[in-house]
Amino acid sequence: MKYPLVVAITGASGAPYSVRLLEVLLRNQVPVHLTISPSGAQVIAQELNRFVNLEDFDVTSLLGLNDSTAFDTSSLTYHNYKDYFTPIASGSFRTEGMVVAPCSGSTLSGIASGSSTNLIQRAADVHLKERRKLVLVTRETPLSLVHIDNMKKVTEAGAVVLPAMPGWYHGVQSLDDLIDFIVARILDQFGLDNALISRWGEKEESEKEES
Repeated sequence: MKYPLVVAITGASGAPYSVRLLEVLLRNQVPVHLTISPSGAQVIAQELNRFVNLEDFDVTSLLGLNDSTAFDTSSLTYHNYKDYFTPIASGSFRTEGMVVAPCSGSTLSGIASGSSTNLIQRAADVHLKERRKLVLVTRETPLSLVHIDNMKKVTEAGAVVLPAMPGWYHGVQSLDDLIDFIVARILDQFGLDNALISRWGEKEESEKEES
């Protein structure tokens, strides 16, 4: 990628999606600018038993690593959710796009209304106004009319709503396969090649070639 990708983690259920996405991006040395909301950190602790200090951030805690040498994290830049003086708060800072994964209902609402009450919402607003790719990985069920209206608003503004709804047609054998399905779809939105899942029709084509 020519420019970095902005990744935001908020307080909806689905922390494994965001952590897996970061793992794939960093292993491929994709430059990432990361920000996490307080409720996002709480969900990470609840769902992954990993405790992230947003004021003194250490990516090894988020990725579940024993030390920083086990994984090359040099392509990662962290921004505190309260800091509006970071590059990603400005449209003059070039990016390939932004993904909010998972995207909570309150974050969706803030983006839809342009309220920019934290860095995550501000960065999302920047991507909309600059006409850059903004992918919102919503994770809520059932959906209220308020959620649906907000999804309609952000879609009309140029965002992509990508619900965390994994498919089952790619030979699911574990929860990791379901996580990888969503992560693969996110990467596809930014044109990042990946082989996390068997794509529709690939198995049939492979069987035809073997026969």
